Amino acid sequence: MRTKICGITSYDDAMVAIEAGANALGFVFYEKSPRYISVEDASTIIQQLPPFVEKVALFVNVTPEYINDVCKRTKATLAQLHFEVDEAFTSALEVPFLRVIRAKKPQDIALFSNEYRLVDAYCEAYGGAGKRINLEWFDGVDCSKIILAGGLTPTNVATVLQYNFYGVDVSSGVEITHGKKDPKKVQEFITNAQC
Repeated sequence: MRTKICGITSYDDAMVAIEAGANALGFVFYEKSPRYISVEDASTIIQQLPPFVEKVALFVNVTPEYINDVCKRTKATLAQLHFEVDEAFTSALEVPFLRVIRAKKPQDIALFSNEYRLVDAYCEAYGGAGKRINLEWFDGVDCSKIILAGGLTPTNVATVLQYNFYGVDVSSGVEITHGKKDPKKVQEFITNAQC
């Protein structure tokens, strides 16, 4: 199962994740998040990273023009959209994108089922709340295009393997403090996600 370590705020944390085997890193361009990173800092980190690692830029309630500009300036390879957008919006994007489904009910996980998408538990705040979604919602569901997020930790990630998700996304579950990753937890999370 593929792994994304989100809320990267330093080069050291980025390299800890990569060396542990992460497939993707997340950079939060949402100023209200405790894991917010500036365009300049993200650009400095990303330009030092090795190839073959997805650099995901996370956005909340911004314009397509802003997303295009940030991704171009930072060299982020994928835009993660934590808000509802229409076809006109996605058509204006110049970078690949990943929708986020903030699921309130079981039916929500079927939204955009023809696309790869990230499914997280709904909460008022955006991202990194550590709230778990009800796994029973995924019983009998084709999860091959779903990246699961929300409340995952090194100790519980193995419990989701049976659903065959495309990937898992973690932020607060591998942190020492907001925006600072724990190398041991990052390694354990990735190891346990690949059992």
